[in-house]
Amino acid sequence: MKLVIVGAGPSGIGLGILLKKMNFEDFVILEKEEIGASFRKWPKEMKLITPSFTGHGFGMLDLNALTPETSPAFTFGKEHLTGNEYADYLQLLAHHYELPIKKAYVDKVVKDNNKFLLYTDKQMIEAPFLVWATGEYQTPNLKPFEGAELALHNSLVKSWDNLQGDEFTVIGGYESGIDAAYHLTANEKNVTVISRSAPWDNVEADPSKSLSPFTKERLEIADETGRLELLDVEVLKISKRDDDYVLYLSDETTHVSKTRPILAAGFIPGVKQIYSLFEWENEQSPKLTDKDESTITAGVFLAGPNVRHQQVIFCYIYKFRQRFAVIVKEILDRTNFQYPTEIFDLYRKNNLFLDDLSCCEVNCEC
Repeated sequence: MKLVIVGAGPSGIGLGILLKKMNFEDFVILEKEEIGASFRKWPKEMKLITPSFTGHGFGMLDLNALTPETSPAFTFGKEHLTGNEYADYLQLLAHHYELPIKKAYVDKVVKDNNKFLLYTDKQMIEAPFLVWATGEYQTPNLKPFEGAELALHNSLVKSWDNLQGDEFTVIGGYESGIDAAYHLTANEKNVTVISRSAPWDNVEADPSKSLSPFTKERLEIADETGRLELLDVEVLKISKRDDDYVLYLSDETTHVSKTRPILAAGFIPGVKQIYSLFEWENEQSPKLTDKDESTITAGVFLAGPNVRHQQVIFCYIYKFRQRFAVIVKEILDRTNFQYPTEIFDLYRKNNLFLDDLSCCEVNCEC
């Protein structure tokens, strides 16, 4: 085996499709559950915040497509897909391109000379190249502060309809926090959102740093109900007092929640499972070369929302898919594999081959 890809989400599927297009067959995709498993764990009401639209004929690729020839908008007739619908899209792609996906849980990875040894619950697999494409949704940040375990992380909510009570507190005001507030206020619940950075006031043009237009629109709808309160303050600690939850805030006040607080504090990189194979920036972001390879372990690459390059954040599908071709070309070149160059030309034409990061500044004049 020349290459192992870990994870059958958007990154793993997107990489696998490109390898197939290049006629490279000596690889396998390992998935511990099922294709698109993270998307199937979303709350029932959660949708992709990036809009899908079929514009291929005019040189505008669907923001959530993984190949130049497909469009989730065309397939499902929807602009914002649910998690289950996007997982179905991934399964359709895997079936159509006959991707070599095997169910296996990777327990440990060891670099032995010029090969990676992947110890799984099924067998041990050897390969000189490894692409880690596990994403982050299945590694929620459960302990960002003292007592956070008393809260319910938003990724563990099956449906907002299931939560009992009239008043809720949401900790975190980015996409997931506002998504929770929107659905809860729609269910006629009173909601307090507490966030130390007040992202609803952020005027950054980069959607990776501020709320998406989709979320801002829904925030306005939630606010118009009169059932939403936004607090710009940091939660330092949670404790239990009888049946209440007491939140200790950075302005030296407290907030009492009658129901279990919703923790929308984000996620930790899924790549931390192979922490020692990467050099880390402030314990948060793995350092990468310009080919998305580890700076300290040759042959291991990172794909997906955890990819960072200086100030450039690739946390959305339409962003990190631009790096698939960079990784694939590097691996194929190192193996001296003869590939059809016109495929890379097609990917470049469709903005799926971003190898020049000097163009990634985001500025808006109005």
